Amino acid sequence: PGNIIYNDTRIQLLDLPGIIEGAAHGKGRGKEVIAVARTSDLVLIVLDAAKEGVDNHKMILERELETVGLRLNKRPPNITLTKKATGGVKFNATVPLTKLGDDPEKTVLQILKEFKLHNAEVLMREDCSTDELIDVINGNRKYVRCLYVYNKIDMIPLEDVETLARQPDSIVISVRQKLNL
Repeated sequence: PGNIIYNDTRIQLLDLPGIIEGAAHGKGRGKEVIAVARTSDLVLIVLDAAKEGVDNHKMILERELETVGLRLNKRPPNITLTKKATGGVKFNATVPLTKLGDDPEKTVLQILKEFKLHNAEVLMREDCSTDELIDVINGNRKYVRCLYVYNKIDMIPLEDVETLARQPDSIVISVRQKLNL
């Protein structure tokens, strides 16, 4: 790891080996690499702009990181789950729940039952999906900011550069032509 001092703030930079497809399941020492990423405050993903349209590395990386519980550029769901010793399940929501089907309470109870949670209080303060509820139940998800850096923009048409530059949490650069550095 390297250290950079910027505006009296120490920043530790760690260059991780590339994450390959299947890394979340241990392929190519992927679990070790991803474990280091889980401890970071910011993930910086450098992508080859010339190959992104063909290879779609961004999607592969996001999928691998999502599989191991790393949530990029998302915030934790506004759900309070309090496990109890007795009393059954108490469910409450402060907003209309549209992502949990026709009967949200029944869906929540079924999910809690699958996780063997028979005594708990659940308070949902936003419209969340079943996956977000499961993330709260598991409690081992890490929410981290991510910046996507597209390099080699000098090798693709200007229209493609515009498209990449307009994607959320993305910047485009060219090291060779010293653009956006």
